[in-house]
Amino acid sequence: MPEIEGALVLRLLLCFLAGSIPFAVVAMLGTGIDIRRAGSGNPGFNNVLRFSKWRAVLTLMGDMGKGIVPVWLSMRPGDGVMLGWLYGFAVVLGHCYSPWLKFKGGKGIATSGGVMLVLYPRWAAVALALFVVVRLAGSRLKWREAGAIGSLATWAVFTLLMLAFAGPQDSLFAAVMTLFLAWRHKKNFQNLLAPA
Repeated sequence: MPEIEGALVLRLLLCFLAGSIPFAVVAMLGTGIDIRRAGSGNPGFNNVLRFSKWRAVLTLMGDMGKGIVPVWLSMRPGDGVMLGWLYGFAVVLGHCYSPWLKFKGGKGIATSGGVMLVLYPRWAAVALALFVVVRLAGSRLKWREAGAIGSLATWAVFTLLMLAFAGPQDSLFAAVMTLFLAWRHKKNFQNLLAPA
C-alpha cells in the first residue's frame, strides 16, 4: 500500500512539473519580449496572439499537449475516474502556479482543454466546438472578454455533459474545474462588468 501511495504522489508531482513548463515564455524566446510584462501580462495563448500568430499556435499546442500527454502517461489500467481528474488538476495547477515563474502562470484554459480531451474526447469535442463558435462570434461582434466567455461556457457545457452522460462524480470534478477557472478569470469578469 505505501508503494502504491508513493507511486501516486510521484505521478502527481510529475504531472505538476509537466504542467509548469511555461510554453508562452518559451515560444517568445528570441523576440526580446517578456510575455509576462507585455500586453495583458498573462503567459498564455491569448496574450502571445497579440504579438505573433505562429508563436501563439506553438503556445496553444504546448499548453494543450501538457494537459494531454502527462495525464495519459500517468493513467494505469484499472485507475478510476478520480485518478484521471487528480492528474488533470495537478497539470492545471502546475500551469497556473509554475515554480519557474515564481509560482505565477497562465489561466489554465488550454491546459484544462487538453485534460478534457484525454479524459472524455467525445464530449470534449462537443464542448470545444462551442468554444470555437463563441470565440469567432465574439471576435466578429467585438465582445469584450470573448475568450473568457467562451472558455467558461465551454467548461459549463462540459460539466452538464458529464452530468448527463458520465455521472455525478465526473460532473462534480468538472464543476470544481469550472469554478477554479472562473476564479482565475476574475479580472476578466471585472473588466466585462466595468462601464465601456
